[in-house]
Amino acid sequence: MSRLRVFPIVEGDGDAGATPILLRRIWTELLGGEYLEVLKPYTGKRQKVVQPSELARILDLAVSKLRPESDDPAMILILLDADDDPSCILGPKLLDQARRIRGDADISCVIADVDFETWFVAAAASLTRFLNLPADSDLPETPEQSRQGKGKGWIKGRYPRYSPTVDQPRMTAAMDLHLCRQRSPSFDELCRELEKRLQPLP
Repeated sequence: MSRLRVFPIVEGDGDAGATPILLRRIWTELLGGEYLEVLKPYTGKRQKVVQPSELARILDLAVSKLRPESDDPAMILILLDADDDPSCILGPKLLDQARRIRGDADISCVIADVDFETWFVAAAASLTRFLNLPADSDLPETPEQSRQGKGKGWIKGRYPRYSPTVDQPRMTAAMDLHLCRQRSPSFDELCRELEKRLQPLP
């Protein structure tokens, strides 16, 4: 069975609380991995994280935290929101920059398109305990292309008391991962990045 250690780099407190839950669920429930250790995420504003000097500092911190305490493989995961930027440009550019800074580390970069909450939109049918969805509600066919209001705006329209710090981890624990993967290309990319690190059974 496969094991992995991950150091996530995220943007906000909601992401910091939800990301470990999400990664563990993907690893065990979707991919069948044995164990995933998620270190305490680094949280910082995206406009700072993408600055070369700040990114180098964060990556040095990540490598030091991941220094072998076990034989399990380790990776650094940069997980940011696309917002108004094209994820197909931001992601590869940031990953190339990170790998040039720390070529000795296993680094992955996934950009949530449009934001983390868009993954809740993709899995909305499984989140009715949180979201006010009328029986005849038309869910977005392509959540990542429905940029009006963005993912967080869509969620707040159906859950006015939504608080990322409180509700993002709770909704992450409840969402249907299979449904989200079917309807969100950026979530599928996150799953595929973890799947690459899944070691086959001997």
